[in-house]
Amino acid sequence: MNRSFWLFRGLKFILFAALFIAAAGYLTMGLWNWLVPTLFHGPFITFWQTLGLLLLTRILFGGWGRGGRGAAWARQRKLWKQKMESRMAGLTPEEQEKFRLKMQGACGPAWMRRRPAEEAPTTP
Repeated sequence: MNRSFWLFRGLKFILFAALFIAAAGYLTMGLWNWLVPTLFHGPFITFWQTLGLLLLTRILFGGWGRGGRGAAWARQRKLWKQKMESRMAGLTPEEQEKFRLKMQGACGPAWMRRRPAEEAPTTP
């Protein structure tokens, strides 16, 4: 590829990123200045304060990079699920059922746990 092509592509990306940030800033500023002073008697904010507010919310709530914290949890859950499925594949159907019953009785809040049939209260 040509060097000027990559330079043009990079400049185009920077231009669109700047336009997106400016549009998001002006939209947020307009909504803030329209709603907050009227509803909550809050202050009007400038464009630069709006960008600072957006950056602060990104730091506090959004994380950095693609996927954030949710992607790591999804990977861990997928690995755990694969590990458990491979362990369950090595068990007989009777052992699998015994394991499921044990997990149902042990996991979750106490009010959701199932009691074995011999411990269940009988109704007259």
